Amino acid sequence: MTEKVSEDNTIFIGGKPLMKYVTAVVMQFTTNKAETVRISARGKFISKAVDIAEVARKKFLKELNIKIKEIKIDSEEFDSKEGKHVTVSTLDIYLTK
Repeated sequence: MTEKVSEDNTIFIGGKPLMKYVTAVVMQFTTNKAETVRISARGKFISKAVDIAEVARKKFLKELNIKIKEIKIDSEEFDSKEGKHVTVSTLDIYLTK
């Protein structure tokens, strides 16, 4: 069952450097005292999301004993700017204390 996570506790992965996202995850748990953080990615950024979750958990949040609570995979369909019908994979990783 997917836990409700506020938009403030969701990190959307894109083209920024990996460590910017890792820092955002760490800040959610340490500064904002979040119980659960969702890392959300789609398409080519899915592998980056996995890397971010693992670096944050194993290198920066080791003492907090952060666990992967749930991984949700899906796909979205939309029409591209060129008018093509496109399906893109999505991934949500839920980290919790």
